[in-house]
Amino acid sequence: MPDTHTDAFERGRRAGIRYAMCPPRGAPSGLVGAHLANRPGSSLEFMDHRSYQPGDDLRHIDWAAYARSDRLTVKVYRHEVNPHVDLLVDGSRSMDLEGTAKGEAVRALAALLATAARNASFSHRLWHGGDTWQMRPNGSADPVTWGALPLDAPTDTGRTYLTSPPRLAPRGMRFLLSDLLWMGEPERILAHLAEAATTVVLIQLLAGADVDGPPHGHARLVDSESGGRREVFLDAASLRRYRDRLARHQQHWHRAAKQAGAIMTTLVAETFLAGWDLEPLVAAGVLKVNPL
Repeated sequence: MPDTHTDAFERGRRAGIRYAMCPPRGAPSGLVGAHLANRPGSSLEFMDHRSYQPGDDLRHIDWAAYARSDRLTVKVYRHEVNPHVDLLVDGSRSMDLEGTAKGEAVRALAALLATAARNASFSHRLWHGGDTWQMRPNGSADPVTWGALPLDAPTDTGRTYLTSPPRLAPRGMRFLLSDLLWMGEPERILAHLAEAATTVVLIQLLAGADVDGPPHGHARLVDSESGGRREVFLDAASLRRYRDRLARHQQHWHRAAKQAGAIMTTLVAETFLAGWDLEPLVAAGVLKVNPL
């Protein structure tokens, strides 16, 4: 495992000690027994059955029903559904932009959020987006056990999200960590993220170079997904157009997030690592600061 990954996870875990996740404010409509608590419940008030989903408590599987139908179902009890956090990390090449702190920042941020979930006694899982979106080994454990988290997928991970979406836990809190520099419309991705979720948070993580654009003058542009290279001359007008397009792209995502009931914030990697400031998520009631 690369030492840089371990260092980033450890830095994020240490920074995460000062934060804890806040319980979701509500539950999606149409769900029974969907009261959420800070810690495991013990109520015996049976409410209903539903199909088993990855991450469900194995103690709640109705084995008698399984023997009859060969299908896994779980018993749902009032006050017994615990808060769960799905952390989805965009593993595309653009997330590890050469010469920037972007790769370190996204790994540290994932570790910070996992630690904040554990501080609140919430369960969590780590997902990685590449050719498909898959759960990472040890992704429910302490971040230092995660192993390498590659950021080298040569694909549009927004597109692969739509073709092979992850099977996220129902009634969960969902965090997407990405630069969101994807082609296509964000509405479809957000519709899936918001389905049966209690909270959806988009954290757009950009490097300073993403925000400012390439330096003025002759530059070699490299496509992070295909590896293609192109020599260009960038003048002030070109940089203005680049920044305007980025601003419009961000506005599109903000509108789509608002329509889906999601929270969206943008972090600059270098600034985030310097201060570990997640005040927008604290203000939104997603995180709270633990007294030291």
